[in-house]
This record gives sequence, structure tokens and C-alpha cells, in this order.
Amino acid sequence: MTMTFRLANISDRAALVDDDNAWYDLERLTSGGLPFDPMLAIADPDGLHAASATLAVATPDGLFDEALDAGLVGSPVPRPRNSIAIGLNYVDHAAESNMEPPRFPLTFTKFPSCIVGPRSNVELNSAAADWEVELVVVIGAGGRNIAAVDAWNHIVGVTVGQDISDRQLQFAAKPPHFDLGKSRDTYGPMGPVLVSTDSFDDVTDLAITCDINGTRRQDARTSELIFSVADLVEYLSSILTLSTGDVIFTGTPSGVGAATRTFLKPGDEIVSTIEGIGTLVNRCH
Repeated sequence: MTMTFRLANISDRAALVDDDNAWYDLERLTSGGLPFDPMLAIADPDGLHAASATLAVATPDGLFDEALDAGLVGSPVPRPRNSIAIGLNYVDHAAESNMEPPRFPLTFTKFPSCIVGPRSNVELNSAAADWEVELVVVIGAGGRNIAAVDAWNHIVGVTVGQDISDRQLQFAAKPPHFDLGKSRDTYGPMGPVLVSTDSFDDVTDLAITCDINGTRRQDARTSELIFSVADLVEYLSSILTLSTGDVIFTGTPSGVGAATRTFLKPGDEIVSTIEGIGTLVNRCH
């Protein structure tokens, strides 16, 4: 039986995490057969599946929770070539934003330099910083003109993302420049692990939530996306070639701070969770 996998980035090295939350350095586990660089590891999903099948008889390097607490865990996809994001992709979020649901995916760049780990601090630099929990999909086998029916075969795994947004900067120009407003340093927490798509009974229908200081602000399911993951991959790949390790932030549900003029403050804690993947815990400074 093919084993599913959970890929982590611990001290800038690829690692696998087992069901008991122990972690295993990938290069050590495979005696050099698979690379230590997470971006290169993503390119070999068959190897990751095979390595995951050996965890039951392997010696772990530590406990994943302890690595998280120690701040050793980075984004499982630390250096994507493309970091693509989708706006207004839930009907309720479009409504709370007083905008019509888009006819085509509202697409912008979230510059890769903003991507940080699952426990990284968020440096606000704004009086109007907002939260947006999102499902992030990661391209495995890239390509051009990928049909929707084949899209999930081109996705190596899924993870949790926070599309932290500086609303002042986002709407400082007309039309708005989403890219800058969503790309301040530290405005892209991701993780804690990249989970293979075969780990889920239905990868298209996952619970997604965001809590601010213990209060539930966002609560939805990824099946409520206006443009499904398959739709997005088909649309984007009709325009540009998707490459291994590219990430797509698929959009956020309703409950963002801008709807009530409630923004992040120093000391706030953002807890973002997606069913079957894990949780980001990011504190604001």
C-alpha cells in the first residue's frame, strides 16, 4: 500500500512527520537518496511516499511539536518560484467586501519573499493589517493547459496559509494594488506541513477556521470555493506554465477584520487551522 506523507521544513532541511508526530530528517532517513532541500524534495512525490512507508521501522530525530515550540519549523515550501493568490473566492467574503463575485478568478501575486513559517511572528507595520486563512495548494508535476479533470494529478500536496493583508496599502491606489498590500515581510505564514493529497477522504472539502485571541472569526469549508482548485489550476495554466513548487493561495472565507473595521494589533495571536493539515500560530508585533 502506498503511504501518504507529511513533509516539514525543520532548520531548513526536509523532514517527514509520522502519525505519532515524530519527525525524521529526509536525507538521513534515505541515506542520501532524497535531498535535504524541501524544494527539491517536493519534486519527488514518489520518493516521499516510499520514504514515508519506512517510518514505522525508522528512528526519529525528534518530536515535531517540540521543533515547532523551538521555532525550528519553516514553511514546507520556502522558496516557490510563483506565489499566486486568489481574491473574493467565497461568496460570503465577496458579500462582506461589498463586491460582486468575480466572473473569472481574481488573481494577484503574493511575493514569495513574504513567506514565513507556521510559528513566525507577524511584523504588522500597519494600523490596518488583516487576517485571511486560506488553503494553499502546491504544484507537483507542472505544466501548461492542464485540464480541470486532471488538475489534482498536478498537485503534490496542500498546506495552511495566512494571507495577511495591509488594507491601507492594498487600497492606496486606484485600482488597488493587491500584490503590495499582501506582500509585506512576514505576511505569508505557511505550514506546518505539506500533506499529500491522498491523505484525505475528500481533499476538496475541508473545514477551515481562523481565531483571533481565542475568538472564532472565520469558519467555513473549502468546498464553498467559487472557483474550485481544479478550476484555478486549469485557468492559471492556460496563461502561464505552472512549475513544481509553485503555490496557490486559494482564497479566504468571510469573517475578515475589514468587514467590521477590526484590525490586528501588537500582541494579537492568529490561530489558523485546516482539517487534516494542522495549525498556524502567529503572534503580532
